[in-house]
Amino acid sequence: MSVLILKIVLTPLFIAGASLAQRKWGSAVAGLLAGLPLTSGPVSVFLALEQGRAFAAQSARGTLLGTVAMSAFCVAYAQGARRLSWPLALALAVAVCILTAVVVSQVPANFLLSLVVALGCLAVLVTLMGRPKKESSISPVSWWDLPARMLVATLLVVLITTEARHLGPKWSGMISSVPLYAAVLGVFSHSRVGANAAHSLLRGMSVSAFSVISFFVVVGLLLEPWGLPATYPLAVCAALATAGICRPLATRSMLT
Repeated sequence: MSVLILKIVLTPLFIAGASLAQRKWGSAVAGLLAGLPLTSGPVSVFLALEQGRAFAAQSARGTLLGTVAMSAFCVAYAQGARRLSWPLALALAVAVCILTAVVVSQVPANFLLSLVVALGCLAVLVTLMGRPKKESSISPVSWWDLPARMLVATLLVVLITTEARHLGPKWSGMISSVPLYAAVLGVFSHSRVGANAAHSLLRGMSVSAFSVISFFVVVGLLLEPWGLPATYPLAVCAALATAGICRPLATRSMLT
């Protein structure tokens, strides 16, 4: 029962805090914050509590590969948004994300190999993303926006952790990186502000994938020998430090 309470209470609080910060600092920083392991991190903790440390450590490999599919979604949407309406750009991005997930799921079950593949693919994808023409500000949002984000995040965490026994560690990790926030925030920015805003936000999310990798490298390597109390605080520190290092890469726009 205590774990269920954690799922229902902590996850929406994390998402609410990040969403409010996004509104203050603009599109690029919004993407950088939204790309942090705000959903995949809590999912990993709950998997460790319910399925055991070995299961959660193995699922970390799946999350490394899942970041590639998430970033492929961001690149496809940002590029598609230049010429397409948001429904078509979204359909294109979803198709690219699914195809990428199927391809990277074939990587042999080796943590180091998965890490090398994830880092290499992310470097290529961030390069393909390019830079937006200018920074874009976040437009005013409807009153239901924040509650909807909190609800979606909580349902995703509950669903994945509940079905973890059936999904297995690899797909539990990969599905925890499903680009729900990239889709919601990207479509909102595209439809309300324009393609440049979506590009800026999604570039931030792609760059922030390096923070997710830092988090799950710590989890994958240290969770079994060190346990939860030592591993997850260190993983959070690693993710935040990486986000700080990568911030200039995310927020620097192309001047027109």
